[in-house]
Amino acid sequence: MSRPPSVTPSRGLAFRLSLVILACTTAIFGAAFAWYHTASKEALVRQAREDAGNLTLASTRKIESVLASVEEIPGLLAYGYGKARPTRQAIRQDLTGFIVYNPAVYGACVAYAPGAYEPGLRRFAPYAYKVEGVPVVKELEGDGYPLADWFLIPKELGRPLWSEPYFDEGGGGIVMSTYGVPFHSVEDGRRAFKGVVTADVSLEWLRELLSGITVYRSGYAFLLSRNGVFLTHPDASYVMRESVFSLAEQAGSQELRRIGQEMIRGGTGFVRLPEFVLGRPAWLSYAPVMKTGWSMGLVIPEGELFADLERLGRQVLGIGLGGFALLFAVVVVVSTSITRPLKTLAGRTAEIARGNLDIPVPQPATGDEVGQLARSFEEMRLALREYIANLTETTKAKERMESELKIARTIQMSFLPKRFPPFPEIEAFELHAALEPALEVGGDLFDFFMLEDGRLLFLVGDVSGKGVPAALFMAVTKTLIKGIAEVEHSPAAILDRVNRELLVDNESMLFVTMFLGILDHQTGELVYSNAGHNPPALMGGGAASWLPLPKGLFLGVMDVAVYKDMSVRLAPGQCLLVTTDGVNEAVDEARAFYTSERLLETAAALSGRGAREVCEGVTSSVRAFQGRAAQADDITVLALVYRGAARGER
Repeated sequence: MSRPPSVTPSRGLAFRLSLVILACTTAIFGAAFAWYHTASKEALVRQAREDAGNLTLASTRKIESVLASVEEIPGLLAYGYGKARPTRQAIRQDLTGFIVYNPAVYGACVAYAPGAYEPGLRRFAPYAYKVEGVPVVKELEGDGYPLADWFLIPKELGRPLWSEPYFDEGGGGIVMSTYGVPFHSVEDGRRAFKGVVTADVSLEWLRELLSGITVYRSGYAFLLSRNGVFLTHPDASYVMRESVFSLAEQAGSQELRRIGQEMIRGGTGFVRLPEFVLGRPAWLSYAPVMKTGWSMGLVIPEGELFADLERLGRQVLGIGLGGFALLFAVVVVVSTSITRPLKTLAGRTAEIARGNLDIPVPQPATGDEVGQLARSFEEMRLALREYIANLTETTKAKERMESELKIARTIQMSFLPKRFPPFPEIEAFELHAALEPALEVGGDLFDFFMLEDGRLLFLVGDVSGKGVPAALFMAVTKTLIKGIAEVEHSPAAILDRVNRELLVDNESMLFVTMFLGILDHQTGELVYSNAGHNPPALMGGGAASWLPLPKGLFLGVMDVAVYKDMSVRLAPGQCLLVTTDGVNEAVDEARAFYTSERLLETAAALSGRGAREVCEGVTSSVRAFQGRAAQADDITVLALVYRGAARGER
């Protein structure tokens, strides 16, 4: 019996079960955590976008509301100054009252065009501003203010306008932005430009306003001019010195340049800033200040935006690791309790596999699958032990039978002549015979001996059936022939007497076919009779033919059987070949028969050979035909070559 291939010992079932459960749990938890983390980040970004947008919009509206309060008084003054020329004192009182009662206004001015206030007066521009909270009025010095942007652009456009931030050296001496409102008079139906009423807003006020906006821990707000210049920024070195485009140019960042372009176009958005801006990931919310064309931005560090989420993630991860440890312990305990009976069962089955069928398989008290498996193994062990016990008895019986068959075959073969040539002193004939037994004991037989009158009796027979009964029947038949041949002198008489003797107590109804001949080797006359046996072949002159046979029934079947003699005179060199049906009924691997025709062809080919050569030639031909097919029946061949009587024998 072939053994199964050796298997390298591996981890136990409990370990693999625990590993699979934990791996699956880890995969599920990891996927759920990743989904939760990603979805939470997206939700936080959406919420931050909304909050930052609202904060930006609220801040820009606050700025615009302040600027709107700044714009009211200059418009009112410009309307009045266009209708009638005020006195110098009235102008000083208007400007002083304006800056006192509007804290957002740093300074205010009424700048007349040359000669517009009084003929011959080239410049007239009273300017009121605050010095440590105290209003001060002075005249703008020099002749340059008609060329200043805050004067020239409203004049040319003919409408109010906020100027780009600038450093006012002649007025307040601070960085400011000026709101200028042009005013006109109507003379002779024509509209004539008179001057510009201005209100100055300090960028320091805007810086203080925006610095009050808190965005997480380190977020900040900033303000860009219409040209992208920083008007306010937590880093004072940026104010009025850097622009968003100069930063983009220094860093070579197209993304920041695109963001700056979108901001100065008055766009609104929530985008991620390039990392170099803040030194770490950050988001930017921006919205326009409509009245001035400026743009306000809120910078939100991403780490602070997701700080709560990251902290929550670490807490969830810690809880998950603790849960894994607890789950691992539970799985190990449960799987060990499940696999312990299996380990015991595996050990017992290994003992059974080594042939120890007396060791019982433990039976768990539970009725689960493990219990059913244990009971099945126990039933298998008992059935296997019973089967092996029966097989042992059967094997012993078979061995005993085979031993008996060997003994029977030995007995059978001991009855056959073994010495060849049997009569070396007689040169008139040559005789040889061979019997190739099949696996089982058969009933083929051959025999030859010299009669008292000097003639040669020879026979070939085949007992029906196989085994010990056939062998014993053959032995009885052979013994009867030898005894009867001493009193009977013709083949037919011998067969008749033998038939009658075999009928006695033949309850098993065995029978035997037989060809029996008596050769007078001095004359070559062969007298023969037949009892249902195959016809012999008569060989000579390179040809072979069947010897005619008298009719005759098998021996041992019917007491009314009649046997007759026939005779033929053999010529020197002729050979008589007698075989059993194990020759012509031999089969090859395709279950085809050797056939009598093939036997006759073989005999013709062996014509002229000696008796031994004929027997060996026929046997070899049959073996070659069978190939690897098993021999089904005994093969018996007897060859008698008549050489002619020698002179001394006649």
